[in-house]
Amino acid sequence: MDKRAKLRLLLGAAFLMATSAIGPGFLTQTTYFTEQLAASFGFVILISIIIDIGAQLNIWRIISISGKPAQDIANNLLPGLGFVLSFLIVAGGLAFNIGNIAGAGLGTNVLFDMSPKMGALFSGVVAIGIFLVKEANRLMDRFAQILGFVMIGLTVYVMFTAQPPIGEAAARTVAPDTIDIMAIITLVGGTVGGYITFAGGHRLLDAGIKGKESLGYVNRSAISAIGIASIMRIFLFLAALGVVAQGITLDEANPPASVFQAAAGTIGYKIFGIVMWSAAVTSVVGAAYTSVSFIKTFSKTIEKQQKWFIVGFIAVSTIVFVSVGKPVSILILVGALNGLILPLALGVMLVAAYQSRIVGDYKHPLWLTIFGVIIVIAMSYMGIISMIKEIPKLFS
Repeated sequence: MDKRAKLRLLLGAAFLMATSAIGPGFLTQTTYFTEQLAASFGFVILISIIIDIGAQLNIWRIISISGKPAQDIANNLLPGLGFVLSFLIVAGGLAFNIGNIAGAGLGTNVLFDMSPKMGALFSGVVAIGIFLVKEANRLMDRFAQILGFVMIGLTVYVMFTAQPPIGEAAARTVAPDTIDIMAIITLVGGTVGGYITFAGGHRLLDAGIKGKESLGYVNRSAISAIGIASIMRIFLFLAALGVVAQGITLDEANPPASVFQAAAGTIGYKIFGIVMWSAAVTSVVGAAYTSVSFIKTFSKTIEKQQKWFIVGFIAVSTIVFVSVGKPVSILILVGALNGLILPLALGVMLVAAYQSRIVGDYKHPLWLTIFGVIIVIAMSYMGIISMIKEIPKLFS
């Protein structure tokens, strides 16, 4: 593979991971916490970026060195563990994909005044169409890149129209008035939780980018992915901060829409529709691809018919939303469980990094191991706290 083709794949993997993270929940979380914490939310973003990079570098490097997907690494480490990890990833991916489909329906509703259910059907067909073409993986990469640039570009425009207090945001990023632990775990879970952190790592593996000689490329792709998602987060934060700083109260039912509309009027509202649809449909693609990548090694049939399982995954997500609606209770429960998937997955990778039968003679950097262990402990604690708070809500 020549250098240009490899760089194209690395960028594709980075955008696949980043756009998988930038979904409807990402937009809502960012605007919600900006209203709650104002400029101090910059500190939360900074800490979450540091944690995201540590988690992603560890996971992507071990996948690349072993030449195996995460579920096979887990099963090699402890028989059956890969099946548990896969179940959590696929269940979470399916539940959140229903939310992504709902977000895509909302985006088309804003743009074309189409009913959310019809918009969801249209969006599901678009996502399915990507995997029916001959060069599906290449189209998936390009689709994520184009819509990723569209989302960032439009959000930058809205940010400038909102005229945020950038100086105050910079100051509070390093010296916050308040520190919100739950905001940190929400952002980390929304960026590298569940299936998201594996999206790019498994994409690189499928493209044959693995082994020690590829570590430099893997590092660049992993950091680029976090960088892309973080740029979108920062611009959206500044746009929301500009609106909040003017004393405007955001609509509780749809905080990001009210940010775009308050900042740029009717044009801003339509821009929100484009951003929401782009964020949602790219997340649908990323969730389906990554979820199926977690089960394809368990069966030759699934491996040979991977694209049809991906199509089925998207179709089921779409049908559930159209027929039942957004299953809020399931989303709450899986959201709580999602906080525990990252420490489990990262913990598995850190142990695997020191098993010669998995990584050969590779020596994992000590600083990355220490960084990873700290993340596992912190995210485990905060994930358990999140579950304790969220599960009772299902029965209230």
